[in-house]
Amino acid sequence: MKLLLGVGGSDLSYQALTETLDRVSETGDELTIVTFENEDVDADPEAVRQRVREHIAESGLDPALRHIEGSSPGSELVNIAESEGFDRIVLGGGGRSPLGKIQLGPIVEFVLLNAQTPVTLIR
Repeated sequence: MKLLLGVGGSDLSYQALTETLDRVSETGDELTIVTFENEDVDADPEAVRQRVREHIAESGLDPALRHIEGSSPGSELVNIAESEGFDRIVLGGGGRSPLGKIQLGPIVEFVLLNAQTPVTLIR
């Protein structure tokens, strides 16, 4: 399976990174990791890339690592997934409100609503 993992610097995106790397080490899936700037998270893009590189080094895997620029990373993730034939998009996100309803950030929401590729949301 060809997986596209988006990491924007949130705690949930790092959780998705860890879980996806663990899965790939067991299954041998082809993984591409894309980092992007998330306006909802106060994280330096280079710090995000460095933390991703550290997780990769710890995993012993060698996935492709890319970075996307621009103000609409959700759109770019969807475009990459569809134009390059990915089987699944993996994202971390989706907290719960005090009333128990799921809350999605704008990037996750865009991908879920617009991707023709199946999306796995890790929360």
